[in-house]
Amino acid sequence: MLDNFFSTIISGNTFSGSEFVVTTVMSLVCGLIIALSYMYKSKYSKSFATTLVLLPAIVELVIILVNGNIGAGIAVAGAFSLVRFRSAPGKGQEITAVFLAMAVGLATGMGYIWIAFVFALTISMINLVLNLTGFGCENKNVRMLKILVPENLDYEDVFDDTLKKYLREYSYDEVKLSNMGSLYKITLSVILKEGVSSKKMLDELRTKNGNLDISLGRMIDAQDTL
Repeated sequence: MLDNFFSTIISGNTFSGSEFVVTTVMSLVCGLIIALSYMYKSKYSKSFATTLVLLPAIVELVIILVNGNIGAGIAVAGAFSLVRFRSAPGKGQEITAVFLAMAVGLATGMGYIWIAFVFALTISMINLVLNLTGFGCENKNVRMLKILVPENLDYEDVFDDTLKKYLREYSYDEVKLSNMGSLYKITLSVILKEGVSSKKMLDELRTKNGNLDISLGRMIDAQDTL
C-alpha cells in the first residue's frame, strides 16, 4: 500500500488519456486547496487566487509534454526563470504559494498524484495554523507617531515628559529634514498606556511643537518582499 503511494501512475515516456485526466484533476484539486489556504486571513487579488488554482495544472501539462526530453526540459526551465524578471516583486507568502503550486504541478506531471495531494494538503494546513495563531505578527498595540518640529527646537528633550506620561514604550525610528532644512519630521514607534487619552497627548504635544502637524496611526505593514 505504501509503495503504491510513492509510485507514479505514468509508465515510461508515454501517457494515456485516463492518466492525463487523473493528473489534471488532481492538479486542479491541489491548486484549489493551496488557493483556499492562502486566501484565509491574507490579502489577495482575484487574479492571484485564480493563478494559484490553475498554475499546478499548467505546470503538470508542461512536465508531461517534455517528459524524457532533456533539451525541452532545459528550455522550459529557462522560460520559467524569465517570469521572475517580468513581474513585480511579490511578498514572501505569495512567492511561497507560487513555488508550492509549481512543486505540486511537477509532482502531478510526473504521475506522483498522491504525493502531490498530501504535500499540498499538509503545507496548506500548516499555513492555516500559522495564520490562525498569528505567527510572526507584530504587536498590534504599536502605533506610529509623527511630529513636525521647527529646526530651533530641541526635540530630544522637549517631548520626553509628555511621552513618558502617556506612553508605556516609545522609540525614535527616524528623523528627517524637510522644507529646505527648516523643519524636522520625527517618526516614533509608541505603545499607549492603558486608559490614557490620545487626544490629550496630542494636545500637549502640539503646544510644544508650535502647533505644527502631528499624526498618530497604525504601523504600516512591514516589507516582506523577496
